[in-house]
Amino acid sequence: MTVPTAMHIDLGHVLRGTVCELYSNLVTRPTGVAVRTAIERQVREAEGPVVTTIDFSQVQLLDFSCADEIVAKLLLLAQRDDAPVGFLTFRGLQDGHLDPIETVLERHALALVSWHEGEAELFGAVTEAERRCWEAVRRHGPVTVMQLAQHLESSATALTRELSQLVQRRLIMERESWYSVPGAVGESPRRPRSVS
Repeated sequence: MTVPTAMHIDLGHVLRGTVCELYSNLVTRPTGVAVRTAIERQVREAEGPVVTTIDFSQVQLLDFSCADEIVAKLLLLAQRDDAPVGFLTFRGLQDGHLDPIETVLERHALALVSWHEGEAELFGAVTEAERRCWEAVRRHGPVTVMQLAQHLESSATALTRELSQLVQRRLIMERESWYSVPGAVGESPRRPRSVS
């Protein structure tokens, strides 16, 4: 897999460019559609695989319809085989954003990776096994299946299934035989450690 490039999308900037110059609230479905369409256009124009970070820092209010239009529909798009979106991560999520976002994630059986102060967090619908595997990749990655099996004291066969599911859901990245959490824009991706 080619090394993904990073793209940062400031939702506040997109919102002001598509709806109103002085607007910082993501409310009403038409607003969500307009913002999502603008984001999809930016992502389609990028070449090659992209880790897109959607930044909520400048968004004050987020309602359920906009969470559905922007977060859920972009995540569903990212999971399609023909998706222009490589990976989606989020940053700048505040407590007021989480209730509508977690509601739509549960409704659509989706999950997302959010970055805050250099640390990734997993939100949404995941099994206990998926969360355990994802957290180990976050903690030890980039990591191979065999290294992960050692860290978790688990079978490589069982972990391969979990990793495959997490890759399909775009919650971790696979490059050659290494797995890692998609990085936030501005974070320096760590190089894989040599296997001793």
